[in-house]
Amino acid sequence: MKITLITVGKLKEKHWKQAVEEYKKRISGYAKLELVEIPDEKEPNNASKKDIDIIKEKEAQKILGKIKDTQYVVTLEIKGKAYSSESLAEEYQKWMNTGKSDVVFIIGGSNGIGESVKKRSNQEISFGSLTYPHQMMKVMLLEQIFRVNKIIKNEAYHR
Repeated sequence: MKITLITVGKLKEKHWKQAVEEYKKRISGYAKLELVEIPDEKEPNNASKKDIDIIKEKEAQKILGKIKDTQYVVTLEIKGKAYSSESLAEEYQKWMNTGKSDVVFIIGGSNGIGESVKKRSNQEISFGSLTYPHQMMKVMLLEQIFRVNKIIKNEAYHR
């Protein structure tokens, strides 16, 4: 399995970088992982809805420039489908069984994901309706990718 994680914004804090490195190492035994960071657009003070839509679309165009036509795209969205770890493992296994072995996960910027990326998305998943810092979300997604692989291999980590 090849997994690409595209995120808007850079990891800045040392503890998040260390956590990402740890999960990269853990996942490497199960899948090839590529991390792509897209710079976030500057948001003016008192930005209007129109300003925010423009920012999201600029970020979306940068994201789309990193996706191949053959890749299966999964966006993380509040309104996406929520999974348990076990049901996400079943979904992940389905992707592998049906030839979707090059999967891109996308975490948008602080304003969300632009419409053009949503249109390109093959599947939307949700980690719930709570709002998380984007840096934390990156770590949480990597942890779940690791957990899913452990579940599929029937290894003890997920218990």
